[in-house]
Amino acid sequence: MIAIGEASRQSDVGIETIRYYEREGIVPRPARALNNRRLYSASDVGRLRFLKKCRDLGFPLSDAKALLELSEGSAEDCRSVKELAEAHIASVRSKISELRRLEHALSELTANCDTGNVHCPMLQRLRTKDDI
Repeated sequence: MIAIGEASRQSDVGIETIRYYEREGIVPRPARALNNRRLYSASDVGRLRFLKKCRDLGFPLSDAKALLELSEGSAEDCRSVKELAEAHIASVRSKISELRRLEHALSELTANCDTGNVHCPMLQRLRTKDDI
């Protein structure tokens, strides 16, 4: 059994994030020592690592929790995992599309900028009601 600082180091999850996960019921509350300090098992650290990997992939916390629960079930439900992943892929693709649109709009705006202009074309365009 290890303390929260070591659990944080081993899982690469911040201490405050670990406490948040516990408060929100995302991970079970750990055992406590006689001095009331949290004590984490290897299994607890494994859960934290799992959540960290899900979050690194951009899964919303609710989906990361669902994936954790699916991973700890008696029989892994691959179909449910696939559905969550496919929904996330669709969300990522939508964000990429939106970012490309923003990149294009910003490129157009900055292409009109000339160093030394008294009136900046980009700022003038941003002041208008027209769509970018």
